[in-house]
Amino acid sequence: MSDDDALFAAPGHPAGGGSAASGSLAANTTASAPLAVRMRPRTLDELVGQPQLREPGSPLRQLIEDQRSLSLLLWGPPGTGKTTIASIVSGRTDRRFVEVSAVSAGVKEVRAAIESARSELVRGGRETVLFVDEVHRFSKAQQDALLPGVENRWVTLVAATTENPFFSVISPLLSRSLLLRLESLTDDDVRRVLDQALVDERGLAGRFTLTEDAADHLVRLSGGDARRSLTYLEAAAGAATGRGSEVIDLATAETAVDQAAVRYDRQGDQHYDVTSAFIKSVRGSDADAALHYLARMVEAGEDPRFIARRLVILASEDVGLADPAALPLAVAAAQAVQLIGMPEAGLNLAHATIALAMAPKSNAVTTALAAATADVRAGKIGPVPAHLRDAHYGGAKKLGHGASYTYSHDEPFGIAAQQYAPDVVADATYYQPKDIGAESAIRERWERVRRRIRGR
Repeated sequence: MSDDDALFAAPGHPAGGGSAASGSLAANTTASAPLAVRMRPRTLDELVGQPQLREPGSPLRQLIEDQRSLSLLLWGPPGTGKTTIASIVSGRTDRRFVEVSAVSAGVKEVRAAIESARSELVRGGRETVLFVDEVHRFSKAQQDALLPGVENRWVTLVAATTENPFFSVISPLLSRSLLLRLESLTDDDVRRVLDQALVDERGLAGRFTLTEDAADHLVRLSGGDARRSLTYLEAAAGAATGRGSEVIDLATAETAVDQAAVRYDRQGDQHYDVTSAFIKSVRGSDADAALHYLARMVEAGEDPRFIARRLVILASEDVGLADPAALPLAVAAAQAVQLIGMPEAGLNLAHATIALAMAPKSNAVTTALAAATADVRAGKIGPVPAHLRDAHYGGAKKLGHGASYTYSHDEPFGIAAQQYAPDVVADATYYQPKDIGAESAIRERWERVRRRIRGR
């Protein structure tokens, strides 16, 4: 039985085994529970992060404070507050609370929970909140079994998932629920969680002092996961107690979580220095060095979406048409990061890093855009040649618009000899392909095409 299953089990109602567990989460928290459980927020105002969900009039406020019947689908990374929100709903409303295990429950158990909720509503008018954690683990048949209860409002469904619900949740259930997106907590958010746990009576009750560098280490390792940060803090407090100390310093934190601190500040010099070294290593075709810096960023908890964005930029900036597959590959890696999440998406980042490092390099796209932009900023913006202007509106032809335009597809090789650029830049040569990789073939073709276009 998992920790989360245990949380939902009411006295005399063991979780697991496919049965539904009833009762309030808050009521079942004991002094022996893990620190992350003891420190679980009891109200929306205590919830750290997710400000968009806590605003007045938000669906969560309506569900909890106005007692409205709204079925919610909570989507977000681990440790961002999905189970906490379910806990708040269970503790702050007058509704009966039931949890169905997405790991062990079958269609029979889901239907039994729905029928029990319907009977409770008919018999005494009491509504039921049905919490389903990791709803993406439910099969289509299990999700289908939830539909009658949601559609008829026999239950208020609160379902949580770490996976993209557009891929893992059936459309009828999506359309009947409000989808709320939870974002990863910021470093400041996680630090607030740690600071509160240090002083709160439910937590460490002021018995320990956490040094700045130890706090920074725990924040980095948590990766925006509040539950993980509290698990690490509890382990570090245990290590400090074993040493007979009331101070949790960096050495104690490193020992407790068995991971050395990575000297990396996502808002400081290390962030910029390591990122710069990463990009320059890929540009310089040193795959080994690039992987080293990638590993440093990942281990330090750098936002993988930031790394992916840098690779997408590099694919055009430094590889360009020397390898036309570079940009699609980098974009695919960025999409994989969004779809899969860490830590597995680290493989996608490594894949793209190695591929871009080994690709032939050309900055011709970069220099071409820079040269064209420089001319525009210098005021070289002449009128569009008359034969290229729009000729579809009334009176356009009388103005000579499009009169001498040559349709390219009517010409040999699909190339028409005519002027396209304004007079002021008619002879500009912005794009100058390099004789590298696939761009060498593009260079030969572009030279022939350019001569033919300009009638030379």
